[in-house]
Formats: sequence, structure tokens, C-alpha cells
Amino acid sequence: MNIIEITDLAMPELKLYTELNEPQLLHYYEPAGGIFISESAAVIERALDAGHEPLSFLIETRMLKEHAALLARCRDVPVYVAELSVLVRLTGYTVTRGMLCAMKRPAATDPALVCRDVRRVAVLEDITNPTNVGAIFRNAAALSMDAVLLTSRCSDPLYRRAIRVSMGTVFQIPWAFLPSDYMPFLKSMGFETAAMALSENACDIRDPKLKKPAKLAVLLGTESTGLSEKTLRECDYIVRIPMGHGVDSLNVAAASAVAFWEL
Repeated sequence: MNIIEITDLAMPELKLYTELNEPQLLHYYEPAGGIFISESAAVIERALDAGHEPLSFLIETRMLKEHAALLARCRDVPVYVAELSVLVRLTGYTVTRGMLCAMKRPAATDPALVCRDVRRVAVLEDITNPTNVGAIFRNAAALSMDAVLLTSRCSDPLYRRAIRVSMGTVFQIPWAFLPSDYMPFLKSMGFETAAMALSENACDIRDPKLKKPAKLAVLLGTESTGLSEKTLRECDYIVRIPMGHGVDSLNVAAASAVAFWEL
């Protein structure tokens, strides 16, 4: 392993972890692509298993022995080490489970390739909260959705918080960003569309007709405004989850789990 002890908090190699925000990381190698940061050994291992290329590690000294096998997979990659107190001073926060990894951002995936030979996909429309995006990815992976598709205004699945909340499932389930006018694309790929929305003319999520489509896209919108009126007009089904005790709706991530399980 290429172990490098941190002796100077101003080492330029560490600026990926200390100075750059998410947009700066996204465009780090502009125009070739950017960088993303993974946290914790389990998440980093899932990223490596998915073929992502590590650039460097930042790890608490006492974690070296525990994660030697993982680090040995990346023999020539710099592994910057320090005591926890130093890492806290360096990053400004407690490093999640003692390890961070900077990785090269992959090229964007063609949504047509993602949608080929799949039956159930989740479509996220303008969901900007990375916590919700990460949680929806985890639900989609756990509850057997085949892929996740996102509009361009969604939070990036490779934002650090989204990766962490997803527990690395963003590396396990296929995903892609959609074209701006995405409904014709979904239709061209053979999907019927089910919009999750609070609407008077919505059908119950338990309606048997929702089990019949060979290919179904489940659409989820923002917590504040939901799916756009244009999207609702163009969908094949508008679907609601029955609520009790006067509650009108669920958090979008919680609603996604119910929808993925039922559909």
C-alpha cells in the first residue's frame, strides 16, 4: 500500500477533501469529467466492485489494519493517514467510519441503454434533496426496481450525502439522467407510466390494473409541488397511497418504498 502520513494540513493533494465543494468536484477535470467522494469502507467497496477508479484515500490511522484488504486492491493509490483529531481539523467534521475515497466520475450513461430489457423503473422529477435521492436509490435497489432515471434538475446521485444515504446502492442499480422532455422517451421505450400524486382522480395503489403493464415507470416528484401538471396530464395512471389518521402524504422517499414494493 502507498501509505502517506499527513504532516502538513495544507498538503495540496488533500484539497479534494478539504477545499472543494460539490460543484467544483463535479467539474474538476473539465471538460473530461469530475470527481466524487465516497465515505465508509462498505460504500467504497461497493464503488470498487462497480469498477469505479480511486484517486486517493483519506483514512484514520487505526483503521489501516482493519481495512488492509480493501486498500490492497488499490496498491498504487495514495492512502493519506492521520489520527482522528487531525482528520477532524483537516475536514471540519468527523470522517464517517474513518475513511474517505476520492474517485473519478464516470461518463454519463445513455438512458436508452439503462432502459433496455427492464420491467420496472423509478423516475425522479426535479427532486433536489440529496438525502431523498439517496434514500430512493436504496429503496429501489432493495425492492427490486430495475433502474432509476432522473431529470436534470435532480440532485446528483454521486453527491457525497446521496451516496452515503444510499449506502452505496447508487453503485449497484443502473441509473441515468433523462432528456428534458422525457415522457416521449419513456413511451418510445415501451413503458406505461404511473404518477404518484395527490389527486382526486387517482387510483388506489392496490388497484389490480397497475400490476398488468409489462413495463412500468413509477414517477415521483418534489415534496413541495409534486409532479408537474404536464407530467400528470401525460401519464397513463395517477396513483395514490391510502392515508390514515388525517395524514395527507408521506415523505417522497417513504412513498417510494411503498410504491416500489406494491408495484
